Amino acid sequence: MFKNQKFNYAVFGNPVNHSKSPEIHDLFSKQTGILHIYKSVNVPLDSFDTILHDFFNKYGQGANITAPFKQEAYFFCDKLTERAKISKSVNTFKKVDNKYILGDNTDGIGLLSDLIRLNFIKKNYSILIIGAGGAVKGVLFPLLSFGCSIFILNRTFLNAKKLVSQFNKYGNIEIFNKRSLKIKFFDLIINATSTLIGEKDDFIPLSVVSSKTCFYDMNYRKDNTFFIDWCLKIGTNFFSNGIGMLVFQAAHSFFLWHNILPKTDYIIDILKK
Repeated sequence: MFKNQKFNYAVFGNPVNHSKSPEIHDLFSKQTGILHIYKSVNVPLDSFDTILHDFFNKYGQGANITAPFKQEAYFFCDKLTERAKISKSVNTFKKVDNKYILGDNTDGIGLLSDLIRLNFIKKNYSILIIGAGGAVKGVLFPLLSFGCSIFILNRTFLNAKKLVSQFNKYGNIEIFNKRSLKIKFFDLIINATSTLIGEKDDFIPLSVVSSKTCFYDMNYRKDNTFFIDWCLKIGTNFFSNGIGMLVFQAAHSFFLWHNILPKTDYIIDILKK
């Protein structure tokens, strides 16, 4: 597949044509002066291992993995970073010494970096996360390590319960239960689902929202997501989509590959426009 394509970094997913990662990494390459040829590759759902092996056997030095392959990526690696082991989810590969594939997860540090940039997070914040899928697995450890308390709201109770069991040794995490909730308001509400719970206006009880609550959608697209539209509807002043998270997770992938952390703020501004 990669016989005549000499790019050495790529994002793999399905679908992946909408990805802004090639644009971001092109800007990183120009900023740092590092030759970093990055493309997007749409992977058939039954061909992940075959295509990734082919890529790394040719010119591949590093890769980003997006939906729906982050769980498969976890099992593809020869070695894992600590945060990848904890999340059991991988979004970044690095070919090390031409010998083995190292798996990492930069989603969590990417999200935390953007929340700090936006001033949306402080230690001891109470955070409600909507969703319990693979995207959430990648971000929980950094948020818990930062000192926040996490509450999971998910359509399927069993999936939320599994998530809490996996991460409760790293900090305060529990399933959202309005009746037994010990806090009055959430400091931050994060949407980690591609489609919200039933896309109803009452998916989050407004009784747990204050005028100071911040809202963050891990998704991004040209027009507003349902979650951002809902934020506008309820009149909150503090909300953001996930474009900053995308840039920061890419920057931390670049750091893993080249040991240089690129500047990000101006790139976030470019993508917003």
